[in-house]
Amino acid sequence: MSEEKTKKNITVFGQETEFDGEIEFTDSLVITGKFNGSINATGSLEVESSALCSVTSMKAKSIVISGNVTGPIEADECVELCSGSCVKGDISSRRIRIADDVDFEGSVSMVDSEPSGELFSLVSDEYKGAIVLKSNNPK
Repeated sequence: MSEEKTKKNITVFGQETEFDGEIEFTDSLVITGKFNGSINATGSLEVESSALCSVTSMKAKSIVISGNVTGPIEADECVELCSGSCVKGDISSRRIRIADDVDFEGSVSMVDSEPSGELFSLVSDEYKGAIVLKSNNPK
């Protein structure tokens, strides 16, 4: 691949930046200042150790937190809480990594991609399929 195709835009909110409102982005955002509001993104988000974020919702493809975040966090791929971070809010993600020395208050929901049909019937159908496979392929 050429370098241009893999190059991503990175936006940085500096330490002196205070932002209130809604943010949407597709590449990468690094917050080092203060943010209040909501984030709804398809890109990657990084909250640096100097950052203070109070959110009604924080949703991105992947989220790395080294600073302070208050509010619900949702990532399509992964959430990483780095050493020294402080998070007060529920986390929903496919994967999560929590380092030592993290102040975390909330719940964690591990999610996979959303099922396309009724959840309870899918589980039953998957179970039935596994039984049929085992009975058709005896060992």
